[in-house]
Amino acid sequence: MSTTEEIRPLRDVWLRPRRVFRELATKPIGAMDYLLAAAQGTATAVTLYRTQPATSGLTAGEILASACIFGPLGGVFTMYLFAAIYRRLGTRAGGKSARNQVFHVLAYGGIPVAASLVLWIFTALLVGEAAIIEKPAAEVDGFVGFVLHAQLAAYLFLLFWSIVLQVMGFSETLGLTTRKAFAVWVLGQVLWLLAVFFVSVLIALLFPGVVPPTPH
Repeated sequence: MSTTEEIRPLRDVWLRPRRVFRELATKPIGAMDYLLAAAQGTATAVTLYRTQPATSGLTAGEILASACIFGPLGGVFTMYLFAAIYRRLGTRAGGKSARNQVFHVLAYGGIPVAASLVLWIFTALLVGEAAIIEKPAAEVDGFVGFVLHAQLAAYLFLLFWSIVLQVMGFSETLGLTTRKAFAVWVLGQVLWLLAVFFVSVLIALLFPGVVPPTPH
């Protein structure tokens, strides 16, 4: 295959991530990076809201509004934080890269998660409110249950593929072996979860009632 072949990042990253990230290495963070970050944030927000039971009191409209407002903002914000975390971890592991390169890996490597948003929209059009609000199994018929389980399986596959792409991207941009790049990815996720936990505890202590209780 000719090395001069034009690279289309949105398409080629699925199967040729290393080539894509080499192509993007010298490019600054651009509008597409932010768009992908916003889409990933929205898809993650929808997934998190989907785990809330119908008894949580949230309506489908409220869930959609929250996901559309806070999802994109959260996606861009967390991607900047993750870029800072992974750049520091990669340096500690012996690698070296610029912030824009790490940001490209997170944005374009997360394209499968962003694509899950399209899958969710299709599911919502097919089964309605059940795709937005978790309902008791007794209230869901067989067809709806099958569609929701298929959508969940597809989402998990896309999430796994995003992890694969990001690990390969870190290996390429940080100059690390795949094993080291995977260790960096895992450690970054752990640090992020710990940070979220401590911030949630701090907010709960300073502003009681702001953080909603975990549903049973």
